[in-house]
Parts: sequence; C-alpha cells; structure tokens
Amino acid sequence: MARLTALWKRRFTISTADGGRPTAIRLLRGGRPSAVGGQFCKVGVNDTILLALVVLFLLVGCRGPSNTAVIHVADLQPLPEAPATAVKPLRVAVAAIISPRGSVDSYTPLLQYLQEELDRPIELVQRRTYREVNDLLESGDVDLAFVCTSAYVVGKREFDMQLLLAPQVQGDTVYYSLLIIPADSPARQMSDLRGAVFAFTDPISTSGRNYPISLVRQLGETPETFFSRTFHTYSHDDAIRAVANRVADGAAVDSLVYAFALEREPELAAQTRVIHQSPPFGIPPVVVSPDVRPQLAAELKVVLLDMHTTPEGQAALQAAGIDLFVTIEDEAYDSVRTLETAVNTPP
Repeated sequence: MARLTALWKRRFTISTADGGRPTAIRLLRGGRPSAVGGQFCKVGVNDTILLALVVLFLLVGCRGPSNTAVIHVADLQPLPEAPATAVKPLRVAVAAIISPRGSVDSYTPLLQYLQEELDRPIELVQRRTYREVNDLLESGDVDLAFVCTSAYVVGKREFDMQLLLAPQVQGDTVYYSLLIIPADSPARQMSDLRGAVFAFTDPISTSGRNYPISLVRQLGETPETFFSRTFHTYSHDDAIRAVANRVADGAAVDSLVYAFALEREPELAAQTRVIHQSPPFGIPPVVVSPDVRPQLAAELKVVLLDMHTTPEGQAALQAAGIDLFVTIEDEAYDSVRTLETAVNTPP
C-alpha cells in the first residue's frame, strides 16, 4: 500500500475545488506539475493502465463488508463413494471336442479355479462347431479357448490366433486318431468299411475328419464314392456313442476323448473296438484371441502353469483329465498342417 501511495504522489496530483472535492487528476513530470499552457499533459498508454489500476485499487478498498458465505470445515460431509465398476467377465470357450454336457462337467472345476485365482468372473461360451468358436476368437467375443488342433492351425493362418499353452495328458502332449467300429463288426481296416455309414465329428477336425479322409484317399476314393452315407456328430463322445449304438458302422475319434469316455462309461469298451491308430499329432492347445492384452495373456499363462502345484488346482485338472499345462511351440502342429493341405487338395 505504501508503495502504491508513493507511486501515486510521484506520477499524479489531484486538483480540488473550493469545497475540497477532486475535480481532476494531473500528470506530473519529474515530480512536478507539467507546464504546458496550464493544460494536462497527454497521458501515454502505460500511464493510462497505471491510472486504471490505482483507481480500481481505491474502489476495491472502499467496499463494505463482504457478503461471501463462510464455510466451516467441521460442517462438511464426506462425498458419497462412487459405485463399484462391474468387472468384465473373462469369456472362455470350450470347442465341442466333447459334447456340451461333457464340456460343462469336465471344465467347470477348471473354470472355477481360474475365476478364484484371477478374482474375475468367468463366462463359459459354447458353440456347435469348431469354426464358430474360431469366429468368436477372431471377433474378440471370446478371450480364452480350448480348441482342436486343426481349429488352431486354421485360426493361426486366418487371423493370427495366439498359442498360449498345451495340456499334458498321461505324460505326453500328443494324441491320435482312432478308427473305431461296433465291437461285433467283422471289419479289420478302413477298406472293410466300403459302403458303410460313417460318422465324422467336425468339418475341420483333424482326428475326426481329415485323418479318416486321408485313409480313404489312399484307397483311391473320396468319402462320397466310398461310403454309402456320412454325417457329422460335432463332438467325439457323440461319435463314440453313434458307433456303440450302431447308428454308424464306423467313426474316427480323438484318442484322449475315447480313453476319457471309456473311463466314465465303461460299457462303451464292450460296445466298440479300435481297428486303426494314426501317427501322433500335437495335442489340442489352449489359445487366446489376438485382441487379448499381453498382460492378461501373461497372467493366464502363469495361473495355468501353476495349477498343478495346489490341491485345488490338481482337483480341477483331474476333473478335465489333464496332468498339468505346459508350454508348446507352433512347430508341434506342422503335421496337422500337412494333413489339412493334403485332404483339402482335389484328387
């Protein structure tokens, strides 16, 4: 305040009338009134700004008591808590290698384990065909999936499906295609099934479609010319039952599913018989959508790899017929690619 007063006195003087009321503000030069015919000096831009600030200061200083409301801290109330944001569920698909009922029974303990370890709800998604599951992975509508080997090969080629892990079953990471027939059938090999009714599993299945077609191709035939009729069961356990109930004269199925089915339904062993086994193929893998964040993929990998180290994890793995999860390389599926190319190339 003292500085402003000194500045005021140095730059300006106030002329008063007889009554003592201010009549004009006169600019001073060098601390003395300007002598320009008794007139006021012309005020520059900087002087005008300074003058306005001084007047404003005086006006503000003359205001009466403020009417601003006083807020006492003691009277304040805490803000209400923001509603909790719903956690987006992890969407998991299980390809119809086994029937939907079998998938639910086998994989529910595993999915419950994942839900607890990730502290995130799990949503099981099921579709009839392998291709439909692939479509969900491509669109990002499914995050994690247990798929068939050929579904992985196709998905990797078409939209860069990401290989995560593989289950190890009975100490190995391979499986076979088994050619099965009713227990009382006289057939001994594929050539004996000429004119028979044959059950394929899925239209892109390695063990349930591509491999048996390769056997027919070796005989110089196609499925259309070799069999009297074919149909798709869309799951391996249903193909096994079709043969057991003589709905089909033969089928080719996943060796892991066949062993699992016989363990759960021992009567199937007396109703069916294996007459041929394929070379080994890479085991059906665990994959993620290409849209899944790398951090989530890494977290899923850690949880699955560690499952067998806890009693709860071991119980969940046992329910699905799995020893543990292990890492696997894409090259493990090269024989599946070779087979797929061969059977889909016109003869």
